[in-house]
Amino acid sequence: MNLTPDEIMVVCMSRQVKDGSVVAQGLATPLVTAAYLLARHTHAPNLYFASAIGQGVCRQPAPLSISNIERLWLDRSLSNVGFVRAAVDILPTLRPMEFFRPAQVDLHGNFNNIAFGRNYLTASPRRPRLRLPGSGGIPDVTIVSHDIYLYVPRHSRVTFTPELDVRSGLGYAPERQYGCGPRYLVSDLGQFVFTDGTMHLASFHPGVSLEQIQSRTGFPLPLAPDLHETPLPSTAEMELLRGEIDPLGIRRLELLSGAERRELLRSILQAERVTN
Repeated sequence: MNLTPDEIMVVCMSRQVKDGSVVAQGLATPLVTAAYLLARHTHAPNLYFASAIGQGVCRQPAPLSISNIERLWLDRSLSNVGFVRAAVDILPTLRPMEFFRPAQVDLHGNFNNIAFGRNYLTASPRRPRLRLPGSGGIPDVTIVSHDIYLYVPRHSRVTFTPELDVRSGLGYAPERQYGCGPRYLVSDLGQFVFTDGTMHLASFHPGVSLEQIQSRTGFPLPLAPDLHETPLPSTAEMELLRGEIDPLGIRRLELLSGAERRELLRSILQAERVTN
C-alpha cells in the first residue's frame, strides 16, 4: 500500500480522538476535518463538532468540500451562536479537543500564528517580515484547555525554532498558571509528545530517519523512551479516507504550495461543479 504523508498524518490525528468528545473544527484545516471524520467512521461514532465554519455545534458533520462547506455546516448545526460567543462563551465551557497548526513552535510547545519578524509589536517602526493568518481564539483557548494538539504539515527548522518571534499559543512556561500546554504534535515526519513540559520524539513515520527529523528541527530533540516507527494505517482506514471521506484529496492542500496547490485547487473546484 503506497502511503502519502497527508494520509499518515490524518490517521495519526484520528487515533488521538476519543469517543464522546467534543472536537473543535477550525477554518481551512482539511487535514483536521478528515481526521475527525475518520475517527467518527471508525472508533469514535459519538462525537460532537464545534465548528468555526458554521459557528455552532453539530452532531452530524459535513463532508469535506470547498465550494459547499459553509452551507453544509450551517444546515447541520444544532445551534448557531456566532463566532465571538462560540469562542468566548461556549468553547471554554465545553473544553473541546482541538488541533492547531503553528507557524512556529518551540521545544516547550509555545507557538506563533501572528507574524515572522522580531520587531513586531515593539516600538520599532519596522514591520514584520511576514504577517500570518492570526491567532483567532488561540490565546484564550490555550489558557484554559487541557486538550490542545498541534500539527505541522511541512516539518522544517522554520517552524521548529528555538525562539518564537511572537507567542500567541501558550505552551509550557515557568509563569504559566492555567491550562497544561499541548499534549501531542504530529508532522509529516513523526509524532511527538510533551513530557515534563518538553517535546519528545515518540515515533518516526515509515521511510523517515531520526537524522532527517533532527536536521529539520531547530533545537536538540529529546527522544521518548519507547521511540518506535509509526504504526501503519489499516486497509479499512485507507479505504474510508480515499473512497468516502476525501476522494478529491482536499486534505493535500495543506501540504502543497505554489503551482501544485493551485492546480489541485482548480481540479477540486471543477469536480465539485460537475457533481453539483
